[in-house]
Amino acid sequence: MMINNGKQLTTPQAINNAIWSACDIMRRSNVSGAMQYVPEITWILFLRILDERETREAEEAEAIGISFKPSLRYPYRWQDWAAPGAEHRKQLWEAGQGALFNFVNNDLLPYLRGLRDQADAMPRQRVISQLMSGVERVRIDTERNFLDVLDKLNDIREASIDSQHLFPLSQAYEGLLLRMGENNNDGGQFFTPREVIRAMVQVIDPQIGETIYDPACGTGGFLAQSYEYLWRPTLKPSEIETLKQHTFYGREKAELVYPIALANLVLHGIDEPHIWHGNTLTENMVYGGLFQGAPEQFDIILTNPPFGGKEGPEAQTRFAYQTSATQVLFLQHVIDSLKPGGRCAIVLDEGVLFRTNETAFVQTKRKLLDDCDVWCIVSLPAGTFLGAGGGVKTNILFFTKGQPTERIWYYDLSGTKVTKRKPLTIKDFEDFLTILPQRTESERSWTVERAAIEARNFDLKAVNPNALVDQDTRTPEELIAIIEEKGREVNEALSRLKKWMKTD
Repeated sequence: MMINNGKQLTTPQAINNAIWSACDIMRRSNVSGAMQYVPEITWILFLRILDERETREAEEAEAIGISFKPSLRYPYRWQDWAAPGAEHRKQLWEAGQGALFNFVNNDLLPYLRGLRDQADAMPRQRVISQLMSGVERVRIDTERNFLDVLDKLNDIREASIDSQHLFPLSQAYEGLLLRMGENNNDGGQFFTPREVIRAMVQVIDPQIGETIYDPACGTGGFLAQSYEYLWRPTLKPSEIETLKQHTFYGREKAELVYPIALANLVLHGIDEPHIWHGNTLTENMVYGGLFQGAPEQFDIILTNPPFGGKEGPEAQTRFAYQTSATQVLFLQHVIDSLKPGGRCAIVLDEGVLFRTNETAFVQTKRKLLDDCDVWCIVSLPAGTFLGAGGGVKTNILFFTKGQPTERIWYYDLSGTKVTKRKPLTIKDFEDFLTILPQRTESERSWTVERAAIEARNFDLKAVNPNALVDQDTRTPEELIAIIEEKGREVNEALSRLKKWMKTD
């Protein structure tokens, strides 16, 4: 039975406070930046929630008379070594300074990393092993500070959270991930603003039984939001199994971010996140054990490939249209990875859409329009990614594979003012979502025929022909009068300045 000596945190705000209190302890413990303390808190929080879930699952199994095998054995469960009052924790503390860190660094962490190598490793054990793959040691400076962090996170319990709040723990964790993209640090490349993801998922409208794939999944935002969109308390047991175990697939290259993606998805409730660790474009694999049995093509692709990247010959030679531009290669990968009839929403930077001076750009866009029906392009505001560390002008492309594009319906959000303090919200998408089904034309929306696109050599950039342009209706005489008045003001100011200089 789990040791339970902590407080009951029943609201999202209480959970947020507990997580940020733990982060504050880390920041004063030589784990100062978000790119340091987010990975550290990730594995600790994951072990805490894993222990609670497996304790509940064991109790449920006992109630119906079936066996249950926990992922971790004694003394590696949270309730054994981390929870206040845990027997092994007491023994380690009584053993004197250094015993706790020695156990965690030289016993616990190697055990967790090695779970995947067991001959009979369960899917969850492989997830645990991969999540811990980059954790070599505790980063927190002292055992006392480490214990304080454990105690803060021990108070977080899914079972005690008010049931009216959906996904409070995972959303608190997403708030933590956003810090990785603030202050223009490198973490922004792994984080797509939540409201952009939400709008993309809503338009694509995934259904239970469809496979969902992100070839550049970062922290797992698209997959996690899709799970939230699909989850309903009324789902049948077979639907829940499909959703949690056979729906979500992704790839991620970054060593730091791959385990964070796994943790984010598990905290959302996805039991088996099928995330492949390696370079999507070169197919160089670090670990593919969680991706075993993945389909070659998918029903849905939701993704935001890295902006502005450059790829070498190893990646380029795997594609029909060779270029160093990362996003163009990802677009080719997406087209190839989508099932006939499959749907995609992808974020692409403006350069991919308007560039016609490189053959691979034009060829890739021609293939896109030949193989897929690009039925919508949304032009996003220039500041959309400022909150996640990027200021690139971007667009969302929506398309279905299987029929060529005859026309594209555009929607222009570029006039929406977006700053770090005033990010894009789902409300900014309301008009778009309302008129999308009928492809209505308005001041912000218009349609471009295939012939016009080909005439522009496949320049897909959104240029709004209906945009209202502020016109200066003043007459020449009025403008002259304004200039003369400004001239008089300048002369008066100069006169006062001269007088002041004379009297000085």
